[in-house]
Amino acid sequence: MPGSWSPKNFPYLNQDNHSITSNATRKYNCIAWAASETETHRRWDPDPQGIYYWPPGVPRKVTMEAVAQAYETLGFHLCFSTALEAGAEKIAIYGREGPNGITIPTHAARQLASGEWTSKLGDHEDIKHRDLSDVNGLYGEPVIYMERRHAEP
Repeated sequence: MPGSWSPKNFPYLNQDNHSITSNATRKYNCIAWAASETETHRRWDPDPQGIYYWPPGVPRKVTMEAVAQAYETLGFHLCFSTALEAGAEKIAIYGREGPNGITIPTHAARQLASGEWTSKLGDHEDIKHRDLSDVNGLYGEPVIYMERRHAEP
């Protein structure tokens, strides 16, 4: 079943590498979804007007550094592997080159316990996808990887 997004924005998504896991909504975005912000379903956005939620103390700037700092407030830190690891929750922050040649943040995805990934595609649906590259295109590509550790049961 195709989603409500434009196929030209996500040229690598096909019926074999993803499944839709929620209905489209504007209540939250990919940054919040990757942060496991599932209780409040609020949008995370560093907008300078302060309309949307942004973690206290983190600069309200659309930069890779500010987005990484937002996730650091939740206990995430930089890592260098997307491999599934017991006791670790991983996210990927996507970016693409902006008009001034600096990479700007565009998307975030969260790794599931299965090793697959989950993404909120703008105001469209949430999806489960096999690989981070499945949502390359409009979002550019993964640039920063982060993880936080969970206590082993």
